Amino acid sequence: MEHKIIDVADVVIRFAGDSGDGMQLAGSLFADMSAIYGNGLSTFPDYPAEIRAPHGTVSGVSGFQVHIGDDSVSTPGDFCDLLVAMNPAALMANAKWCKRNAMILVDADAFDEAGLRKAGFTTDDPFAELKVQDRNLIVAPITSLTEESLKDSGLDRKAILKCKNMFTLGMACFIYDRPLDYIFQYLERKFAKKHPEAIAPNKKVLNDGFNYAANLQMIPDTYHVAPAHPRKGTYRNITGNQATAWGLLAASEKSGLPLFCGSYPITPATQILEELAIHKSLGAKTLQAEDEIAGICTAIGASYAGNLAVTTTSGPGLSLKTEALGLAVMAELPLVVVDVQRAGPSTGIPTKTEQTDLNQALYGRNGECPMPVIAAHSPAHCFDAAFNAAKIALEHMTPVLLLSEGFLGNGSEPWLIPSMKDYPVIKPPFAKSLPEDGKFHPFDRDENFVPEWAIPGQKGFEHRVGGLEKNHKGVLSSDPANHQLMVDEREAKVQKVADFIPELAVDGPAKGKLLVVGWGGTFGHIYSAVEEVRAEGVQVSRVHFDYIYPVPRNTEEVLMGFEKVLVCELNSGQFANYLRGLFPKANILKFGKVQGQPFLVSELTEAIKKEA
Repeated sequence: MEHKIIDVADVVIRFAGDSGDGMQLAGSLFADMSAIYGNGLSTFPDYPAEIRAPHGTVSGVSGFQVHIGDDSVSTPGDFCDLLVAMNPAALMANAKWCKRNAMILVDADAFDEAGLRKAGFTTDDPFAELKVQDRNLIVAPITSLTEESLKDSGLDRKAILKCKNMFTLGMACFIYDRPLDYIFQYLERKFAKKHPEAIAPNKKVLNDGFNYAANLQMIPDTYHVAPAHPRKGTYRNITGNQATAWGLLAASEKSGLPLFCGSYPITPATQILEELAIHKSLGAKTLQAEDEIAGICTAIGASYAGNLAVTTTSGPGLSLKTEALGLAVMAELPLVVVDVQRAGPSTGIPTKTEQTDLNQALYGRNGECPMPVIAAHSPAHCFDAAFNAAKIALEHMTPVLLLSEGFLGNGSEPWLIPSMKDYPVIKPPFAKSLPEDGKFHPFDRDENFVPEWAIPGQKGFEHRVGGLEKNHKGVLSSDPANHQLMVDEREAKVQKVADFIPELAVDGPAKGKLLVVGWGGTFGHIYSAVEEVRAEGVQVSRVHFDYIYPVPRNTEEVLMGFEKVLVCELNSGQFANYLRGLFPKANILKFGKVQGQPFLVSELTEAIKKEA
């Protein structure tokens, strides 16, 4: 049979197996290699929620989905063209995500009686039981072939079995016409210092997997995705958490202030703290605190001392930081709080994504306690979102909440590395001279209601800080009229931020029947869904909110231009309810999902066509 290489616009590959099968590494290597090749790219790591679920069970399945294309890619894809299932549990959990013409690659050695029963199969034919027997099934003895490949390597059996993912990755590289050079380079970098003896075996098993697939009659055709044609420049594949850390470092550079991050590790935000800890050479200081409250309190102290102060967390940690957030608002100190949202409430499902912390971000503090809230909309956009959050915090003397999501923080996409000359200088309002009376008034304000920032040690600028209400002179005050004044001024300061953020840009006609609205990480899925329904002749407009509080100045004008406004979000309607409160005359409809998973584009297209 003649071998054919078929050109395709895009493909979706889903790697799945037990937590110890190395599927996250295989998927990320495939993604990085494709990014270097020049493909459009979006990834979705899907970790098990249990720390160590029983081996071979559905609850312990770890997945990594990667979508590559010959143009820009907005989502990780709804359904996959290739499912790699390293055991029966991975097949059980992921078969539903296969396209009708998908390939399914399994490790035959894992599909024994014990493995099938542990995964929950009731028959000896898992493909028929899942009704996927009509797919292109590639049943390969991957474990046995890996052992045969490395029998003379000198590695023990445990180490050899850890190389199964490389054999499988080699097969996937053949199927999708991927060069192996990048992975060879990665292996050399990874093992050069501590385990140079592991380089040759991993290269060999990767190459053997590639060659095995090339000689396998079950794979008559392979597929090629040409490079995309993005804007010229230097690109790299980046996760949202990395981009957030780097955006904060960029803000540190542009403000001339040292960066301090005080945080407590929490899934899925920990990587931001870890990434910042690498960059001491850039002036970053990090403190792994003993708990969430200590993390934010150290950051507030660092802010008082003149640092760009940051604390990172997820939903449960944000709950614990609430009282200290009120202190930062009352003291009017700049602070960036990054919340990488996960499924809740309480501990919830720690490794799954949601947008369910919005109400907490907006209202989760005692008293009248306003602060700007902004949201990142893609892994790469996390860089700009973090930079802008720091700029607002430093120039407006306020804590800022930056909402990310597990889907963004762990996911990745190509990022055009920017030039720092294209980013504005950040100018904190430092106190430099005393007024005519020679006394510093810490809560006197400029035309934007922003007070000056006096750093400890400045002679003549001594002042009180703390959670008690004060007057403009910094004197403790329980006077009712003064409290009203200070509450109004703190709110006015936050509302003035709207003068410094971009207005909403409508994608499509400015007026019409239906406007689709999103915020945060729903951006790519909504964009793809809107493009699909437009291709079918449905007229619909789209707008996306990166700035949540305050909203852009033209928000009411935009919303009132449409008969219906469909708000799509990964919660039960929190942003829709928020917009209804702000703009009661707008006809705002809800479309939500709370499953710990991103939207499917197909779900959104169905909802849009129903309202259009």
